[in-house]
Amino acid sequence: MSASKIRLNVLDQSPIRPGSTPRQALLETVELAQLADRLGYTRFWVSEHHNTSTLAGSTPEVLIAHLGNHTRHIRLGSGGIMLPHYSALKVAENFRMLESLFPGRIDLGMGRAPGADRLTAYALNPSNQFNEKDFVEQLMDLQAYLRDEKVPDTIHERVMAIPQSPEAPELWILSSSGQSGLFAAHLGMAFSFAQFINGNGGPAAVRQYRERFRPSLEMAAPLVNVAVFTLCADTEEKANELRKAMDMQLIRFNRGEFRTFPSTEEVRSYQFTAEDQAHLAHNRNRVVSGTPEQVHAQYTKLAAEYEVDEITAVTITADFQDRLRSYELLAEAFELKAAPVGEAAAFA
Repeated sequence: MSASKIRLNVLDQSPIRPGSTPRQALLETVELAQLADRLGYTRFWVSEHHNTSTLAGSTPEVLIAHLGNHTRHIRLGSGGIMLPHYSALKVAENFRMLESLFPGRIDLGMGRAPGADRLTAYALNPSNQFNEKDFVEQLMDLQAYLRDEKVPDTIHERVMAIPQSPEAPELWILSSSGQSGLFAAHLGMAFSFAQFINGNGGPAAVRQYRERFRPSLEMAAPLVNVAVFTLCADTEEKANELRKAMDMQLIRFNRGEFRTFPSTEEVRSYQFTAEDQAHLAHNRNRVVSGTPEQVHAQYTKLAAEYEVDEITAVTITADFQDRLRSYELLAEAFELKAAPVGEAAAFA
C-alpha cells in the first residue's frame, strides 16, 4: 500500500458500551487518546452531549484538560462546544486556559445544535432561542475576546478574557449542513463537515465555504476536514460484523430509540426488516468500513470528493479492543508517523 498524505484525526464521544459504566467510558477515551498520540494522529476531539445514558462526554473542556496531561503531541479539541448553551466570555476563558496549559495544541470546535433534547437545552440556558443571529453574534464576541479587541462603546472595551496568552486556540465551526459553513467562511474560521451525521451534501457545503471564505487575523486560507463513522478490521467478516452493529444503532436513532450500542450477541441474531432497508440506504454514506485496504480506498475517494487532506474518524464498537484495533489499522494503512518510543512510553 502506497503512502498517503491524508492526515487522520479522532472524534471520540466516550460511548458507554454494553455492560460498562460512564467512568469506564471516560477511562477508555483517555486510553484511546494515548494510542492516537503514539500512532501519529493529528487531532483528538471530544464531543458534548447531555441527558443521555449512552454517551459520557458532557464537558469537553474538562476532559480536554485531563487528556492534555496524559498525551504529549496530539492536538486536543472540542467536537464541539455547543456554543448557544454558554456565554462567549466563559468559553473564551475556558479555552484560553487550555491554550495556556498546552500551548499550540488546542482546537476550539463549536456547533449550534442542542446536543440534547430541547428540555435539557432549556435547562442549560433558558434564554437560548437557537436562532442564527444569536449564534453569529456569539461567534463574533468569542473572536473579539480571544483577540483582546478593545471595541469602543461595547463590552469589549472593558472586559477581557483571562488568562492572557500570546496564542489562541484554533477556531473550527462544526456542521452537518451548509449554513454554519457560511458562518465559518464569513468569519475566517476552519470548517468541519459531519458526514457521520449527514451523509449527503457535504462536498457542496465545503465548496460553498471555500468560495465565500474571507481571510481573518487567525486564518489566511480555508481549512477543512470531514468526519465519518469508520470501522476498520483485519478481515472482511469482522468489518461486516462491526458495520452491522453500527447500522443497527443508526436505525435505532432514526426511530428515536436511544439505547446502548448493540452487543455482539444482538448483532448476530438480528435480521434487517424491509423497513430497515430504507434506513440502511439513507445512512449508507455516513459509515466507512472494511479491511485496511478497503478503508484506504474509501478514504482516498472521500478526500478527493471534499478536496481535503484531513479526515476525522468516529469509531464506536461494543468491544473496546475492536475500537482500538480499528484506529491501529487505520494508522498503518495511511503510514502515520508514530511518536518516538521513549516519549510514547512516558504515558504508557
